Amino acid sequence: MSERAEIHHQHRDVTGGWLRPSVFGAMDGLVSNFALIAGVAGGSDNTKVIALAGIAGLAAGAFSMAGGEYVSVASQRELALAEIAVERRELERHPAAEEAELAADFVAKGVSPELAGQVAAQISANPERALEVHTQNELGVTAADLPSAVVASVSSFLSFGVGALLPLLPYLLGVTSLTISAVISCVALFGAGALVSTVTARSWWYSGLRQLVVGAVAAALTFGLGNLIGGTGL
Repeated sequence: MSERAEIHHQHRDVTGGWLRPSVFGAMDGLVSNFALIAGVAGGSDNTKVIALAGIAGLAAGAFSMAGGEYVSVASQRELALAEIAVERRELERHPAAEEAELAADFVAKGVSPELAGQVAAQISANPERALEVHTQNELGVTAADLPSAVVASVSSFLSFGVGALLPLLPYLLGVTSLTISAVISCVALFGAGALVSTVTARSWWYSGLRQLVVGAVAAALTFGLGNLIGGTGL
C-alpha cells in the first residue's frame, strides 16, 4: 500500500480574502451605478450630466469600497491575531490544562478517551501544531488562513470599477438613450448572478434571476425618484 493517502477530491479556497469582495464589489458597482445613472436620467435629458454622474459614481464607489474593505479585513485580521496570541500564552503558561482541553474536545467529537488523550499528547508535543489545532477548534481560523486586507481592497476596487463601468459605457460611447444602458446592465446582472452560482450551491438561473430582479428594482425605484424630483423643477 502507498504510504500516502490517495486524494479523491479537492476543495476550493473558502477562507481567502478575494472572493467575497470581488463578488460584492462587482454586484455593488453594477447595481449602484446603474441605479444612479437611471435616477439622473429620470430627472435630466442632459447626457453629459448623466455621464458625469456615472463617472463620479464609479470613482467614488471604487475608492470607498476599497478603503472600506481594507479597514474591515485588517480589523478582522488584527482581532483574530490578538485572540491567537491569547491562545499562545495559554499554551505556554498552562500546557497540561490545554492538552486536557484538547483531549476533551476530541472525546466530544466521538473519539474514545484513551485515544483522545494519546492524540492530544502527540499534538501538544509540537507547540506550533498545538496552537494551530487549538485556534482552529476554538476560533475557527488559523494564522495561515487569515485573509489579506490588501488583496481584499484591490479585488474590491477592480471589481467595483468593472461593474460600474458597464451601465456607463454606452454614454461614454455617445449613446443618448437609457434603454441601451438598461439592456447591458440587465444582461450583466443576470450573467454576474449566474457566474456566482459556479462557486455556490444555487442553480445558475436562480442566482442570475435573483440578481437581475434586485438590480432592476433598485434602478426602477431610483429612476422614478429622479423623474419625480426632475418634474418639480428642483
